[in-house]
Amino acid sequence: MTFIERLRQAWAAQNTLLCVGLDPDPARLPRHLADSKYPIFEFGRAIVDATADLVCAFKPQIAYYAAARAEDQLEMTIAHVRQRHPGIPVILDAKRGDVGSTAEMYAREVFLRYQADAVTVSPYLGFDSLRPYLDYADKGVIVLCRTSNPGARDVQDIESGGRKLYQLIAEKAARDWNANANVLLVVGATYPQELGEIRTIVGDMPLLVPGVGAQGGDVAAVFANGATADGTGLIISSSRAVLYAGSGADYAAAARAAALKLRDEINLCRKTS
Repeated sequence: MTFIERLRQAWAAQNTLLCVGLDPDPARLPRHLADSKYPIFEFGRAIVDATADLVCAFKPQIAYYAAARAEDQLEMTIAHVRQRHPGIPVILDAKRGDVGSTAEMYAREVFLRYQADAVTVSPYLGFDSLRPYLDYADKGVIVLCRTSNPGARDVQDIESGGRKLYQLIAEKAARDWNANANVLLVVGATYPQELGEIRTIVGDMPLLVPGVGAQGGDVAAVFANGATADGTGLIISSSRAVLYAGSGADYAAAARAAALKLRDEINLCRKTS
C-alpha cells in the first residue's frame, strides 16, 4: 500500500487522528535508563508500545537521534514499529531541503536506510529539490507549508501577487507536485485560521498538524478548521506533552494516559461535528 492508503487504514482501524512524535532528549530520559546500552531506543520502544493502539502514526525527529550519535537507535526504533506494530506508519521528521543530487541521497537515507514511510521536507528550493522524494510513489512527502513556530510569519506571510507564500505553497503542492498522490502538508495547530484557508485550497489532502500540547494549539479549532467532510484528513501530532508526561519508572504509563486523553479529546470533536 501507499503511505496515504496506510494512513487512511490506520485512521479507520485505530479510530484516531493522533500522532505521537518521538523527540528523545537525553537530558530528560528517566534515570533508570542511564545504565542501558541503548537508552534512547529503550525510551522510545516503551513509548511506542504504550501508545500504539491510540495513534495513526509515529513521528521520530531525526535531530534528537543524530545529536546524540544515536542514528543506530533511530533505525532500531523504526524497525521495532514495523515489526511489532506494522499497521502504524512512521514519519521521519527531517525537514530536508537541498539541491536535486543531494536530495537523492537524503531520499535514500530516509526511505532505504531508515525505512520510514514518509518524510517532512522544505519546498524552499523548488520542485527539483522535492522530486527525488516524490519519485518514491509509495512514500509520503510532507511539505512544510504553515509551520507552528512563532517566527513562521517572517517568511511564510511574505506576499507575491496579492497572495501569501504559504497559500502559494499549498496551491503548488495540490496542483503541480502531487502527480503520484503522495504529497501532504505541514500546517501548525497554532494557526487555525490559516489551517482553514489551506484546507480550502488543497481539498482532501492530508495535513500533518504539529503544535498541540506543549505549543498550545487548540484541538477543537484544529478540527473545526482542518478536518475533511468525513472527519479525517488530519495527523494531529503531539511530542513533548506525551513523551514527558512522567519522568519516573512509570513514564510509559504516564505517556499512555496523556495520549489517551488527547485521543479522546480529538474524537469528541469528531463526534460533535
